[in-house]
Amino acid sequence: MPVILKENNVFILETKNTHYVLGVDKNGYNRHIHWGEKCDINDYTIDYFGDENSNHTLLDEMKQEFTVFGSTMYRECALKAEFPDGCREISLKYDGCESDENNLSLKFSDRAYPLELTLNYRLYDGFDIIARWITLKNTGKHPICFEKIACAEFTFPGVKPYTFANTNGAWGAEFTQAQALVDGGRAVFESRGGGSSHNNTPQFIAYKNADEKSGEVFFASLAYSGNFKITASRDLYSVTRAVIGLNDFDFEYALSGGEIFESPKVYFGRADGFGNMSRQMNDFAVAHILPKRFADKPLPVLFNAWEAVGFNVNCENQKALASLAADMGVELFVMDDGWFGQRSSDWAALGDWYVNKEKFPNGLGELIDTVNDLGMDFGIWVEPEMVNANSDLFRAHPDWAYHYNTRQASELRHQLVLNMTLPEVQEYVFAIIDDLLTNNNIKYIKWDFNRPFSETGAQNLKNPKMLWYLHIKAVYDIVDRLKEKHPDVAFESCASGGGRADLGALSHFDQVWTSDNTDAVDRMVIQKGYSMLRPIKAMRAWVTDINWYSKPAPLSFRFNIAMQGALGIGGNLTEYSNRDLKICREYIALYKEIRPIVQFGDLYRILNIDDDEVLMNHYVSKDKTKSVAFIASDGTRLFKKRIPLRFEGLDKDRRYTFEFDGKTYEKSGAYLAEVGIPAHIRGAYYNKIIIIEEKKER
Repeated sequence: MPVILKENNVFILETKNTHYVLGVDKNGYNRHIHWGEKCDINDYTIDYFGDENSNHTLLDEMKQEFTVFGSTMYRECALKAEFPDGCREISLKYDGCESDENNLSLKFSDRAYPLELTLNYRLYDGFDIIARWITLKNTGKHPICFEKIACAEFTFPGVKPYTFANTNGAWGAEFTQAQALVDGGRAVFESRGGGSSHNNTPQFIAYKNADEKSGEVFFASLAYSGNFKITASRDLYSVTRAVIGLNDFDFEYALSGGEIFESPKVYFGRADGFGNMSRQMNDFAVAHILPKRFADKPLPVLFNAWEAVGFNVNCENQKALASLAADMGVELFVMDDGWFGQRSSDWAALGDWYVNKEKFPNGLGELIDTVNDLGMDFGIWVEPEMVNANSDLFRAHPDWAYHYNTRQASELRHQLVLNMTLPEVQEYVFAIIDDLLTNNNIKYIKWDFNRPFSETGAQNLKNPKMLWYLHIKAVYDIVDRLKEKHPDVAFESCASGGGRADLGALSHFDQVWTSDNTDAVDRMVIQKGYSMLRPIKAMRAWVTDINWYSKPAPLSFRFNIAMQGALGIGGNLTEYSNRDLKICREYIALYKEIRPIVQFGDLYRILNIDDDEVLMNHYVSKDKTKSVAFIASDGTRLFKKRIPLRFEGLDKDRRYTFEFDGKTYEKSGAYLAEVGIPAHIRGAYYNKIIIIEEKKER
């Protein structure tokens, strides 16, 4: 996986199947040369040209790796700063490079000011994925104020316009896919509320004529859970570019003298088809993104008590639920909101992270001992970045929440956002969770974040617009400290659903909550969007009860959908019939059998519920000896669907056996992929799970 340095400052990043080529020209400009198929390394050169005319300059036309604001460059920039004397332009000179087999750093500095910029690249053996990020250093004494900090810039090959896929989601509809053809002007995907993933997501997928199995696809994902911005554009020269990084909305970062700023990383690559892209990113995330302690371990089947009791949690009803959950085969029992302070609704007690003695007169130990005696680990919900105005914490420290003295605070969900840029708030949050973990046998923390920022006054900061970045950094730092001190505790990132389900969260948390919407029909769409560039292993999916927002799908159908990620149960088990409990036991046992394939295998998206009226996802073990296919439809129309089911991903030269619709099949992998088997998919909530195994020779 070499980094090849040619003469004349041309650098070739060679991945498993691609070349990514950049350079520095004789004038000191960083230049983008190629991203795509491998070529003869001796052919790569830097082209030179002049201004088109006085209105269209070479800087606007130039394909750069990272564009700084200044001079006669008028297109989207990646970096903009104001120096202490008021100059708002950056002019870079090239200072050299550092490299080894898997890393490359290009070093630049401003020609007049004490600013150093380093473009960093990292390669990974066996992958067509590269990490990019920048480092900024102020070598002077006075602060340099940055108005914009992107993490990477990309230039795409060819002159035809690209379609950019992102999401156009919402709470309860996260990861709803959307596409935009960028044939001129700009398309912007961003977040502004302090989270990353409810609406647009911090990633792009760029393509021309691509589908699941074919077509050149370029993709990038930003490992950052705060406000982000992606700008995709196509200029008069038919050059398509994308800039990705921190959102410059209400943003500022003051880099003090001697300080170094390292940006979040962007993981990018190229693939043939969306399926190959997703499988590569899934494997990459497990190998290189997820925290190492649990990355290669299957996530347990959990039960969460929220939908069963809401805020009316107490020791006795939790023990009753735990007994039923254990009998079903659950491995992790999670107590949700309502266990602390004077918490009986969402109006009060956020921030008061002490055990409610009326609900738990003997503390948490009695419940945890019961859960452990039943053979399960114990987990608990917290929302440490938030506070209710009606709480002991807020009454003691009203200045700990973001606020302006002259503005009325907006209490979304009756709560305020704690100012995580305050050191005393950071220490408080760390201390309360550390105490909880030190004094109780807790193996799992569900960390929630239920509202966006508002009234973003941070009087402690000289540059208050730094809070957007510093808040997220504080969250990451606290979670890392807690994980270092309590290495056997797994952490889940929850943000009012999937509001922080990005690679930044997954660099620190072990799993993410995908959406508060657990409706099985809606989840078919939500989970597909999630799967495009995120690891299936970390995708929590629950089986819950039918309620005001969900459709009356049978329990078996709900299991079909939830078993396609990290399975959880969230219903009120005390109201389940003996038949329902039996169904739960059977499906949990089945999930444990296929869990290694689902969480660590290869996903092939065969049929799409929106286009085909049928969902079919095929998970194949890495050694291709076993697979599981999930087929589901909430209802087909007009006497449809009598279709062949094709099973991609198996070894075409091996033979496989399985049962379907009362018939036993033995077919080659080639036949199953190219011809398939007949299926008659009719009626509401069609639901089948097929386990396929390699036929062993006797």
